[in-house]
Amino acid sequence: MALDEEISRLLRLPAGGAGAPSLATVEEKLTDGYAAALVLEAERSRIERRVGEIARAAGDRASMRELARLSERLSSADGELAKLRARLRSLQELARSLRSS
Repeated sequence: MALDEEISRLLRLPAGGAGAPSLATVEEKLTDGYAAALVLEAERSRIERRVGEIARAAGDRASMRELARLSERLSSADGELAKLRARLRSLQELARSLRSS
């Protein structure tokens, strides 16, 4: 099951009582989510570096096509990262709730 689906499943469960996820399970998914966010941030950094390299190079057609492709990848990574961070905030709230129970 993909991380996003696992987080969604945990967030659909009750926050307390019967059927609530364990704190350990939520914290494990938080750790997985933070690791995934780091991977996305590293990908963004690589893309941004490459965009800078292309921008400094001559502007031939191949460079322009690569720049467009990199721009799409950067936009996609930004969207994935924003979505993941929002999910992780919700999961953090669930963990706080479980800790106080």
